[in-house]
Amino acid sequence: MKWYQQKEKAAGEKRLLFSWHVYKIFGKKALQLIAVVVSLCTFVFSKQLRTYTKKNLSIIFEYTKNKNAKPSLINMYKNVLNYALSLVDKMETCARTFDIKKLNFAEKTDKDELLKQMNDKKGIFFICSHIGNIEVLRTFISNPENYIWPMNPHANIFLSKSQCKIFNNFLSKISAKVDFSTYPVEDIDMSTAVEIQEKLKHGDIVFIAGDRVSAGSSAITFKTDFLNRRAEFPSGTFKLAQLTQEPVYFIAALKDKKDTYKIYVKKFEQNNSLTKKQNLSKMQDEYVKFLEEITIIAPLQFYHFYDMFD
Repeated sequence: MKWYQQKEKAAGEKRLLFSWHVYKIFGKKALQLIAVVVSLCTFVFSKQLRTYTKKNLSIIFEYTKNKNAKPSLINMYKNVLNYALSLVDKMETCARTFDIKKLNFAEKTDKDELLKQMNDKKGIFFICSHIGNIEVLRTFISNPENYIWPMNPHANIFLSKSQCKIFNNFLSKISAKVDFSTYPVEDIDMSTAVEIQEKLKHGDIVFIAGDRVSAGSSAITFKTDFLNRRAEFPSGTFKLAQLTQEPVYFIAALKDKKDTYKIYVKKFEQNNSLTKKQNLSKMQDEYVKFLEEITIIAPLQFYHFYDMFD
């Protein structure tokens, strides 16, 4: 069963609004407590969740030999709990109260390079994933101390259609300042590519996940070895990145010690001696390798609660 075939169990608009009011009135700790209770109940009563969590952790453990990925009941629950707590951090980023000091780059040179790109008003195409919590990077992008310009870059985020609708409605109801645009991944076509290319030329930033096949493009995929198993990935993400002709970075934000996050970045370097098709294949291969590397670092932040592997 693919992720888009599952009934939505994540935060709908009403759940988001409820979480928002809890956060505003009682603070982050209260919301974290609710997340603990909800994740435990979901874990106990959802056989499907336990089945896929166990399968995925078994594959990760077999590949990494990391004891933290051993598919025990406690590690399975920790995986689900980590996801629930990451949603709390996402709420904090929506409220613009996430502390920038909690974000650290694994390599300072990566931070310096991204800051230079943004201050030079050069577009950046980020290919992210559902490992860790990429939402916290919005705090880094929106931090005015990073820029010599009065306005921070505009972000463009690709989500599923339902996520776009829920998220946009939620933001409008809480009167949050919106400094990004959302696009449904199911509707990507040549006009989308042209629009995104134009935005990147003006210094915008793009975020799109490269590890989930969308319902609208389930036939436009490629299969490859991932964690020593066959897995399916969306070709459209990488074709869009290639069409824009702007710098492409693979990026992940992994929860670290003491409630902080560590940001991992890898820039894709195009080989001019290769054909366009060969460079596309090179980008896909390097992205999958990047996913394997961050999975080894944080196996319990692997937030794919469905049958990802053949």
